[in-house]
Amino acid sequence: MLEKLIELDKELFVYLNDMQSPFWDPIMLFASDKYVWVPFYLGLIGYVIWKYKKQSIPMLLLAVLTIALADSITSGIFKPYFARLRPCHDETLSDVINLVAGCGGKFGFMSSHAANAFGFAVFFNLILSDRYAIFKFILITWAVIVSYSRIYLGVHFPGDVIGGAIVGSFAAYVCSLGYAIVIKKYSWFSLKA
Repeated sequence: MLEKLIELDKELFVYLNDMQSPFWDPIMLFASDKYVWVPFYLGLIGYVIWKYKKQSIPMLLLAVLTIALADSITSGIFKPYFARLRPCHDETLSDVINLVAGCGGKFGFMSSHAANAFGFAVFFNLILSDRYAIFKFILITWAVIVSYSRIYLGVHFPGDVIGGAIVGSFAAYVCSLGYAIVIKKYSWFSLKA
């Protein structure tokens, strides 16, 4: 059963990785580069501080904790434990892979990019009110694009990305519960002025 899932994962990877074009290559490289998102993060931090005042303190701390948890679980636990080679290190795929960027580390299960992006997006989806529906949709769309870019670039299997998205979403859920507890227990944080 596990062998069949791994084989299906490889087949889906080959199919998705083969959908490359000169138009999409720079877009996917851009989406996958964690440093190009720094202005986005800084803008969001500034907006949260401006809009939520005191409440932004636990909000931002728990958003950082979400990403730290997601990243340490995927990179520190799952990758070394499962030791599944990235597609770009898998010799059985060397003739069919389209590697657009550098390969990265040896192991790829689970994707830290997917875990971090989904952790960030799901955390804010869980704690922000529904009046931010468009912003929430943008965050999830961004997480999907970042995650897909890892397959497109040839550095992760779809299963790596799905696993990372699940870990990131779970970390976001746990941290959103922590956020709710802090806001409820310490009324000082819930005062926006």
